[in-house]
Amino acid sequence: MGKGHSHNHSHSHSKVKGRNLFISILLNILITVAQVVGGLLSGSLSLLSDALHNFSDVISLIVSYVANKLTKKKASIHKTFGYKRAEILAAFINAATLIIVAVLLIVEAFKRFQNPQEIESNLVIWLSMVAILGNGFSVLLLKNDAKANMNMKSAYLHLFTDMMASVAVLIGGLLMKYYQMYWVDSALTLAIALYLIWVGFDLLKDSTKVLMLFTPDTIPIKQIVEEINALDSIKRMHHVHVWQLNEDEIHLEAHIDFSRNITLSEFDVILHEIEDLVFHKYDINHVNIQPEFGKDDAKDIIVQD
Repeated sequence: MGKGHSHNHSHSHSKVKGRNLFISILLNILITVAQVVGGLLSGSLSLLSDALHNFSDVISLIVSYVANKLTKKKASIHKTFGYKRAEILAAFINAATLIIVAVLLIVEAFKRFQNPQEIESNLVIWLSMVAILGNGFSVLLLKNDAKANMNMKSAYLHLFTDMMASVAVLIGGLLMKYYQMYWVDSALTLAIALYLIWVGFDLLKDSTKVLMLFTPDTIPIKQIVEEINALDSIKRMHHVHVWQLNEDEIHLEAHIDFSRNITLSEFDVILHEIEDLVFHKYDINHVNIQPEFGKDDAKDIIVQD
């Protein structure tokens, strides 16, 4: 039984500046360590929650860096897809951990609301300023790469929100220093933790969809089937699977029942038509079709394997 399998690589694989990414990772590790130590010494929960925010971005940056390296590794007999899903798996673990720790921070913030503690505001102010400068420099380093690479855009946005969170912590430190408003520390912790849950849940949901091989939200399977069924010699497209392998690859696999016993060369022509249709209209860049004629099997669009 013949099969057609296409690999359209029209999507751009812009070279990411690994050096800039590596510098950003080192900067954020230093910021995270400084904020953890400073948060413990000063008693500031908002500084610790900002450290968590920075740490989540360190993980994201490392994932981006490692993924950039791993994608250069070739597939093998034992790893036919190579390491293309490493980034998705890491994103899932990162998001789940982020949500769990954020919930623990919310619990601690409510305890602090009931029993506000005096905080060494000078340390909070200086460390938040260091974080603003460090994240600001990282944002500038990744700005150009973010325009051409989705992975880098994600890292860039994380660092930018980090910088904004540090600005909030700085304002809180100033309010504590000059107005003794120590409850602000708990309020900022709560705000940052809720933001982390919002970002983390979104990432957890998206990565789960990819890991579970769900059909991407942008792919209308019924519409695609109708358009392909309208092509010459095609009787019915059925047994359809559409899934996203990673950020760049969307795969379509299906059986096609032909109205006549076509030759292999005729099938190749029709296959190219299908590939062009789904690639240009739906960004599906990997197609695997099983041709059939007069075969007695289930003809539903979705068939439970």
